[in-house]
Amino acid sequence: MDRLTAAIQLRESGKLEEARSVILELLQERPSDASVWYQCAWIHDALGIEREAVPFYKKALQLGLTEEERKGALLGLGSTYRTLGMYDEAQSLFVKAIQEYPDRREYQVFHAMVLYNRGEFRDAMAVLLKQLAETSTDEGIQSYKKAILFYSDKLDQTWS
Repeated sequence: MDRLTAAIQLRESGKLEEARSVILELLQERPSDASVWYQCAWIHDALGIEREAVPFYKKALQLGLTEEERKGALLGLGSTYRTLGMYDEAQSLFVKAIQEYPDRREYQVFHAMVLYNRGEFRDAMAVLLKQLAETSTDEGIQSYKKAILFYSDKLDQTWS
């Protein structure tokens, strides 16, 4: 088994420190492998050392990832920026990710969290209500989908 695959399996099984050791060794051996940089970022996030994850995400994106890994790295970096209180960076990254991958709803949801953190509550609620109405299979939500979508960006409006 490839050592990168082994490190991923260690992370997935909760052996985070062991996974981190393997991935840091791999990083020394394969410094131009974007996937190793991405997995290194991921393990740092999983360990709760987000600030250390940032340069690994940035390097992975710079080196060029597969499309699926790129999608994950954009989400990971944006989410990490948000948890570090770097809201402008998170905002910029999620706007870019939404433009690049408009069908990936997870970017919308994480962007809504950033909007909330920035005090843009109306916009955050609008995004979340639209995502809820468009993705929920709940019968009650679906029966009111049209109303939820209509009101999603009119929460402050009243009618007489």
